[in-house]
Amino acid sequence: WLLGDQAGEADLRALAPGLTPEMAAAVSKIMRVQDLILVAQKIRVVTRFRNTMGLRGHMSTRLQPNHPTDDPAGIAASTLDGLLYGNGDAMIGINPATDSMSSICTLLEMLDAVIQRYEIPTQSCVLTHVTSSIAAIERGAPLDLVFQSIAGTEAANASFGISLKVLQEGYEAGLSLKRGTLGNNLMYFETGQGSALSANAHHDVDQQTCEARAYAVARHFNPFLVNTVVGFIGPEYLYNGKQIIRAGLEDHFCGKLLGVPMGCDICYTNHAEADQDDMDMLLTLLGTAGINFIMGIPGSDDVMLNYQTTSFHDALYARQVLGLRVAPEFEAWLAKMNILRQDGNRLQLGDGLPEPFRRALEQLA
Repeated sequence: WLLGDQAGEADLRALAPGLTPEMAAAVSKIMRVQDLILVAQKIRVVTRFRNTMGLRGHMSTRLQPNHPTDDPAGIAASTLDGLLYGNGDAMIGINPATDSMSSICTLLEMLDAVIQRYEIPTQSCVLTHVTSSIAAIERGAPLDLVFQSIAGTEAANASFGISLKVLQEGYEAGLSLKRGTLGNNLMYFETGQGSALSANAHHDVDQQTCEARAYAVARHFNPFLVNTVVGFIGPEYLYNGKQIIRAGLEDHFCGKLLGVPMGCDICYTNHAEADQDDMDMLLTLLGTAGINFIMGIPGSDDVMLNYQTTSFHDALYARQVLGLRVAPEFEAWLAKMNILRQDGNRLQLGDGLPEPFRRALEQLA
């Protein structure tokens, strides 16, 4: 039925709330790669905060300007680099090197200064623990998206220091700020096959089913973005490039079928039997399948987390080859700033940022 023409986008959207994650995982296991792509591309899960994610024909990027010491100058340089390549419509999101509350608030204030001053239709996120986000909100920090890594069993989530009650508190704290302009989707969740197993909290349930159960946790909180960090946990859980490709397509399919706005950190660790060719294949397949967003990192190499993922250039490749666009509000901003113009399938880089914008970012750093 899923593969047939009678299962259209409206039908699948209506079906999603009635599906359990175990059902989605089960059907994914009997699917070929083309089945996982065919069904997923029928489904669009659209969310809004300061711009619109998930529209058909669009693929967004998280600009990830991580730095090993949270140095503002290094983060500003990577942010500028990403914006010049049309990245950052999903968000500008930093994995902080420390859990220092002062550092977290400084990063939030820095990102907010850039976004607000230049009226960039995007959102920021510092990927700290949800309880730290709540504390930052209580301190008056300008926080857009509330982040948390989640898993598919209660015990695995407990190993992350969270419960459904804690997530609800974070959700309500984020809503209280009323920082969204187009919508109130503000939770950002990351998942990944193997997290429950690595915490010895899988109860002998397979990785894929535990992963799909994490999406059921996510959908309860009306998230803006969810992504599987598919190859980050290492070859102990996904051995090689072929397994990473399969897992990424399974995760995207299950998330979309359950009504979750799925993205993917198309990645691998340096000790896995995988390389950038595998990532190119998964990127192309997920772009065809209708992925909501991917990562954008300078040179594909995250210098803080020490893993390999997708670059600013990779997003340009996928958009050009597959005829995909950035979020409409962000696309208008890129054109206004003469950074990137898109005419159908043709991408054209502008002459770069206006000089006042460039100088201001340098001064901020």
